[in-house]
Amino acid sequence: MILQVLDLNTAPRETLRPEIHRRNIDVQFLAAGGPERAGYYNDDQTNLVDEDLLDTPRDILFYRNNPNAPEGTIEMVPGTYAVYFPWDVHIPAVQTGASPAPIRKIVIKVAMSACAPVAEN
Repeated sequence: MILQVLDLNTAPRETLRPEIHRRNIDVQFLAAGGPERAGYYNDDQTNLVDEDLLDTPRDILFYRNNPNAPEGTIEMVPGTYAVYFPWDVHIPAVQTGASPAPIRKIVIKVAMSACAPVAEN
């Protein structure tokens, strides 16, 4: 597992890119600040790639915003968390009010290989 402590500000949804990870489950805990909204939807493999960093230690791929994606939202306040699996596109740190809000997030990345056996070819 990898633990990250992130201090950042929420931002308008249209300025944020959807992201996904392939090797890790992302557990995001809002420790302070906010509130924060997080968008999510299932990765149906039809989204256009904006930036692919899957083969780097970051294990992240950014998609272009898709106005037709069936995006749901999670409202987060301190003490709440969200879990994103490799098939969950997510858009964290979305601002909920008229202006950005500072947030402190604890992100734990759990290797999928630690949770389920990897099939060998």
